[in-house]
Amino acid sequence: MTDHIQRMSAFMTQQAGQQDDNAWRGRQQTADDNLDQALIQRLAALFGHAPPPPGAALPPLWHWAFFQTPSFESELGEDGHPEDDDFLPPRNGRQRMWAGGEFEFRRPLMLGLPARRVSTLENIEQKQGRSGALTFLTVRHDYYQEHHQGDTQRDDPAISERQDIVYRAPAPPKTSGGDSPPEAQWQRRVTPTPVLLFRYSAVTFNGHRIHYDQPYATGREGYSGLVVHGPMIATLMLDAFQTAHPEARLRRFTYRGQMPLTVPEPFTVAGRIEADGQASLWAANDRGVAHQATLEFEP
Repeated sequence: MTDHIQRMSAFMTQQAGQQDDNAWRGRQQTADDNLDQALIQRLAALFGHAPPPPGAALPPLWHWAFFQTPSFESELGEDGHPEDDDFLPPRNGRQRMWAGGEFEFRRPLMLGLPARRVSTLENIEQKQGRSGALTFLTVRHDYYQEHHQGDTQRDDPAISERQDIVYRAPAPPKTSGGDSPPEAQWQRRVTPTPVLLFRYSAVTFNGHRIHYDQPYATGREGYSGLVVHGPMIATLMLDAFQTAHPEARLRRFTYRGQMPLTVPEPFTVAGRIEADGQASLWAANDRGVAHQATLEFEP
């Protein structure tokens, strides 16, 4: 009888969770931005580039500093992430991780012109992991902009992005090494510093404390140091590719994190051409590959 009651209780809990998921699935959020030059200058200083002029194309993945939907500090959890909002389901005290994602580039966003991001929570999937319950969220972001040669908005998005988010119970971070990186055809060495991470957190309005609060990152979440932002690593991987192949036109970029990179441990962003119009990119340190990506492009 006890086993039957437990099975019924688990079934009812699962059913209730599915109903809650259905209430969130399909929700949308809209954010508008003018892609202003002041923020571009800060991003350019951060990545060591001359700022592109007004009307130029926004460099790939710099858009993460725009289209912000700020939360009041009273709405943040202990980790600095928003605890609850009207778009993503509540975390209920769990950690939020940005696991990876994918981009489809059709045309660039142009600086100084109004643009819009339409976000859709496409899917929610509940799983059970070794550390407890896991919630996998799939968020789609579509970026639209008025055509730079006129004043009519295109119906198709300039850029489409899939973002993979995981909610999980607090658990020690992965510290074991990844695979050894392949032989690189281009690479760049990066030595992360607290100032670099603080500036990226500031320019993207990212309050997650693992990136700038050393006692919290090491004492509360168990990292060996401040954690380098996954989006910044993805941006650096693409930037290194474009430095090596300045004429290439990006088409599709898929990336995922495998283990954290932390201050002050140096790492390299590197890559190699695998076939015509296809490249493998990665970020690695002495323990192996930490982030990896695939890129499709037109030479």
